[in-house]
Amino acid sequence: MVPAFAEADAVSRPLYVVAVDGLADFLAGQPEAVRAWLAACGFAAGLGDLRLIPGGDGVAAAVIGFGTAATRARGRFGLAKAAGLPAGAWHLVGALTQGERDEVALGWLLSQYRFDRYRKMAASDAALVLPEGCDGARLLAMAAGEYLIRDLINTPAQDMGPDELEAAFVGLAGRFGARAKVVKGAALLEQNFPMIHAVGRASPREPRLLEMHWGSVGPSLTLVGKGVCFDTGGLNIKTAGMLLMKKDMGGAATVMGLAQMIMQLGLPVRLRVIVAAVENVIAGNALKPKDILTSRKGLTVEVNDTDAEGRLVLGDALALATETPTDVLISMATLTGAARTALGPDLAPYYTDDAVMAQALEDGARATFDPVWRLPFHTPYEPIIEPSIADLDNAPGWGFAGSVTAALFLRRFADHPRYMHFDIYGHTPADAPARPKGGVGQGARAILAGLPAMLGL
Repeated sequence: MVPAFAEADAVSRPLYVVAVDGLADFLAGQPEAVRAWLAACGFAAGLGDLRLIPGGDGVAAAVIGFGTAATRARGRFGLAKAAGLPAGAWHLVGALTQGERDEVALGWLLSQYRFDRYRKMAASDAALVLPEGCDGARLLAMAAGEYLIRDLINTPAQDMGPDELEAAFVGLAGRFGARAKVVKGAALLEQNFPMIHAVGRASPREPRLLEMHWGSVGPSLTLVGKGVCFDTGGLNIKTAGMLLMKKDMGGAATVMGLAQMIMQLGLPVRLRVIVAAVENVIAGNALKPKDILTSRKGLTVEVNDTDAEGRLVLGDALALATETPTDVLISMATLTGAARTALGPDLAPYYTDDAVMAQALEDGARATFDPVWRLPFHTPYEPIIEPSIADLDNAPGWGFAGSVTAALFLRRFADHPRYMHFDIYGHTPADAPARPKGGVGQGARAILAGLPAMLGL
């Protein structure tokens, strides 16, 4: 559950935010006892350096370092440690810009996430008074969406297979009065989703296509997510990296979290969410290397690697998405190791040919502390994904630009001028401020902030 902000009229203690270049002035305004205490504690206003100030019968205040401009530029949510303050209400004191107040407030909320499904974990009893100028409803919606993303990704495949992802998807739709539709098992072939069926048919947990519609006014937005609930690699079994494959439904989790943000805020859009939910496992009927699939779009695909299954299920889902007019189409997937090699785990690469959408996303990323980086749909590489005996190759053995060629493959199915694709990681490899080790959302907040410019809201 997302923590609430403290009431504005609550009795609260001050949390002083002090930058290195403001430390002398701050100390000059404090009583001698406070100056002596902070000196004894070695407080030097380093970014995130938190100190409690005693007084009366306990803690009277707290001070946290805001570092220098250089150290702030090196780390998001540098003040997130403040979320671990003692119980009670706290209010910010310090010369912060509006953006800095937003960052502190969002970092406070995100820092209190606990994945406690399998182990009891202590929750913080501290609460922050909403800083001046912050939009509390928007911050809470972003945090709620992020909590959903993290919960879905963190849940192991035994408890987050296609059945459970469907239940979460339908439950999300129900909470906001959206309409949900599910196509699964043999019905996928009957309703022309052959690639989704081919990837998931080896699992006893049936593959499925999940679809949600919400809103009746405004421009249309379609979100498509890769929901591979576990990926063994299929017959091209993974020789390394299977340990994290419960997160291979991170694209589905992220579009669901973004959908929650949009619906919770009541944005004036017509929202459609499509998720292809499968397990890529091994059995006698598993998809085989060199099989050729005829997709929903009619394009034939040579399967040169059963471990490049995400683009197959997304191909059918994107084909469905473009059969109905939409103003903006966005797909999200934990798709390639090449993206991680290029940009690491924290930076979400995205692709689009639309300059307005790109600028809106970049502006939104800065405003919501959700970093992204644009990579190119480099059309001259398209021959690489065209084998000799089918229209497309799902895994060309070229050895270069793996994320780019995967994006080009998806663009063949999206066939939309305002299409944006994200190749996310969905996982934080080590504890970081406001981002505990494990599942994490990437790009959702940036998209949310960019939607007004993308859609003309």
